[in-house]
Amino acid sequence: MSGWRQGSRKGLGQLGEDLAVETLERAGMKVIYRNWRCSSGEIDIVAREGEVIVLVEVKTRRGRGAGTPEQGVDPAKQAKLCQLAEAYIEISGWEGDVRIDVVAVEMDSAGRLLRVSHWQEAVDCW
Repeated sequence: MSGWRQGSRKGLGQLGEDLAVETLERAGMKVIYRNWRCSSGEIDIVAREGEVIVLVEVKTRRGRGAGTPEQGVDPAKQAKLCQLAEAYIEISGWEGDVRIDVVAVEMDSAGRLLRVSHWQEAVDCW
């Protein structure tokens, strides 16, 4: 697993995003942006599935000390994702459907990949 050094959060996050992109593309999605930024923050991945824009939060965890990756998308994070979705819609001028998905990447404490799970419509803002 090149690009990831034991103990490097940035490297671990990058690896998680790379795995998420592979998962989304295998599912037939087209990745438009990685790390889309605005003054409100960052969306990990912006993709398109047919006529739907999909905003994707990627959570990568090594070990369960801080819980599962999904548990990292708590109510505060969900509210932030909704705020970022509104910003994306306004800035991009997108008038079609939008959904927010979560890709959870879980590794064991030694850094071995355990799973990549794609949760569609994981956050409901509207």
